[in-house]
Amino acid sequence: MVESYTKIKNQAERAVIELLARARLSQGDILVVGCSSSEVTGERIGTASSLETAQAVFEGIYGVVQEKGIYLAAQCCEHLNRAIIIERELAARERIPVVNVIPKPKAGGSFATTAYERFVQPVAVEHIRAQAGMDIGDTLIGMHLEEVAVPVRISIGEIGRAHLVCARTRGKFIGGERAVYNQDML
Repeated sequence: MVESYTKIKNQAERAVIELLARARLSQGDILVVGCSSSEVTGERIGTASSLETAQAVFEGIYGVVQEKGIYLAAQCCEHLNRAIIIERELAARERIPVVNVIPKPKAGGSFATTAYERFVQPVAVEHIRAQAGMDIGDTLIGMHLEEVAVPVRISIGEIGRAHLVCARTRGKFIGGERAVYNQDML
């Protein structure tokens, strides 16, 4: 592995801490993460899946979101149509239909596999609407964010060698030019 386990874990932890501070998530909100372990190691997405790398990223993120009472949603790779691994409790709360699939490193991705192994009661679902997201390695998480997604710039632009893009969501502006908006929701 090009980058050390500890360095990758620390980068992921710092990134999620910054994102959560800027995204203003509340307890019970959802953070979706797509992670190409191949990209983190400097390889092309989908070519060099690494459980060790994914575990480092997961460990950096998971403790932080658990501490804040935020649900982690792990996006699978395109081989599973970018399904999402979440806790059964969240699927029940949101009344999201569960689908039958178990991610593996080359069919779902190493990050989703790690989430499936580490969650208390993991399930797969096809769709979710998260309030914030981390896209590690250009995995295209946008389909799992609520409308309207807004980029969040943080000090960390990469985890390992993977490009990092973060986002939060906000309510839609309605009402036209005479409308007055709640500044706390921007």
